[in-house]
Amino acid sequence: MTSSSGRVQRVYPVLLAGALEDGESWVHWPSSSAMLFDTYEVVALKARLDHGRAAPEDHDDPRLVGRVARSTAAQADAALAAARAAQPFWARVPLDRRLDFVRAFHQLLRERAEEILSVLVAEGHPPAVGRWELSAALDVTHPDTVAYARDAMVWEGRQAGRLVRLVRKPDGVVCLDPARNAPMITALSGVPALAAGNAVVVNVPPTIPLSTAYLYHELVAPLLAEYGAPPGTLSVLCAPARPMLRTWLASPHCDDIFFFGGSAQGAELTRSCLEHGKKPIMELAGNDALVVWRDADLDGAVDAALERYLGSGQLCVAPKFAVVHPEVADDFTERLHRKVAALRVGPPDDPEVVLTPVIKRNQCKEVLDDAVARGAELLCGGDMVDVHDRPSLRGPFLRPALLRVRGLERASTMSAVTEETFFPLMCVVVPENEPTAAPDEALLDTVLAYVDANRYGLRNSLWSRDPHVIHRFAAEVTNGGVLKVNDSHVGTLPVLPVAGGTGLSGGVFGEANIPFLRTTRLQGISFGGPGGAARPDDHRTTSDGTLPAPPTALSTPIPVPEQSGTGRKADA
Repeated sequence: MTSSSGRVQRVYPVLLAGALEDGESWVHWPSSSAMLFDTYEVVALKARLDHGRAAPEDHDDPRLVGRVARSTAAQADAALAAARAAQPFWARVPLDRRLDFVRAFHQLLRERAEEILSVLVAEGHPPAVGRWELSAALDVTHPDTVAYARDAMVWEGRQAGRLVRLVRKPDGVVCLDPARNAPMITALSGVPALAAGNAVVVNVPPTIPLSTAYLYHELVAPLLAEYGAPPGTLSVLCAPARPMLRTWLASPHCDDIFFFGGSAQGAELTRSCLEHGKKPIMELAGNDALVVWRDADLDGAVDAALERYLGSGQLCVAPKFAVVHPEVADDFTERLHRKVAALRVGPPDDPEVVLTPVIKRNQCKEVLDDAVARGAELLCGGDMVDVHDRPSLRGPFLRPALLRVRGLERASTMSAVTEETFFPLMCVVVPENEPTAAPDEALLDTVLAYVDANRYGLRNSLWSRDPHVIHRFAAEVTNGGVLKVNDSHVGTLPVLPVAGGTGLSGGVFGEANIPFLRTTRLQGISFGGPGGAARPDDHRTTSDGTLPAPPTALSTPIPVPEQSGTGRKADA
């Protein structure tokens, strides 16, 4: 929609089973730069618009970039019922055609990359963060990722004269609640879930709705229809998370709840899912370790550690603390300190900016004070500042902070190291190398044990040139869904999972997350020969110790339908 001022505003009603409907109200989105420079005026403007008290000229304010309709409870129920009705028909569409939908979506992402980045920047993501999100989106939908999914979802072979098929069937109706800190990239999990044969209901977060609404309204929905999906296969709502989650839990039409959020809330939701017969897919908090060995490429390791400050550290997959070998700790810390001190705040449309406004500013001060009281050295940062980098107790930014801690035991007493910290704070932890006959091996034992004992488990990374160190790290560390070696900590690759993990990061069912697989279930199928029922003891030995003769081999191929599913639970 173009306002009378000539500025394009993106307008997204409720998308309910292929139809656009009015919601109960609108969530208006001013540009994030306007929010930073004209904070009080723009907040007041948004409040007037959101609560229906706006003057006519407010709707044409050039600072507005879009609005998203807030859905009703009735629309949430209708979306679930429509998804249940549509899902069996979509699942009957051949798997390869559904995977072609993902390949076409990947190409669409490439073609509209600049437009996508402009939406992300308007929503408040600096270009560097937006490019990372777009890169991850391209990797999740990359043709190599799709090829891996195809191989993992269907396997066929012959056993004792039978055709054996292992196939992953869609769970049914997947309800997706994206993260508030990175909504578009987390909402993207719905695309592989759709390709797996599920129907999907997406709840756009009202607190940051623009990029997710854009993704599904302008890219996913039209393409999905083109590839033969019935209208009810996708609905896009926008409502507060808690009442929406209660609706999903109570509905017989919801099979999976795909949730992004904090560990405590995720654990509570997991229990509720199990009580209500829903499959929980949890993407929760992270407290990633970055290990730097004495032979590491320090320039590369420093750059990886600096990724902590992307989006002011409000990314769950960012490294939170670095465990650095004592021999290179001073050099590493000095290099990192220089780069951290050079980071500056600014509006998201500034291409040099990576820092964003920080939600948990007061908590950061508490964590820093606690760490310093327990013996950490604060090297820089932690002050609240405004968009001009001027000290201000009301400033939305924090100057990036860097701590140095001596000893793993001391670090274990600090929440700055042991808990997820969702602000621009990196801790450099220098373990104490005990004098032994093989000091490096003993230190490696200690560091490996420390990393593996982390209560969280999203991803970890290692910087070392030593094949022995790399082998032990890769072979022995079980913590985490992703392990990076001599590579960007937050960077993504085709096929490699973007997220998922163990411990508090993924819950009791946590693992590396490939949505194609997480929203499906494995089924085994055996097709016997045309000559009648096979004996149940074909693989047992006879009385003389020999194997019985196999049944007659299949002389003609059995027509086997493409992957399909009813979308009902196994016991329904």
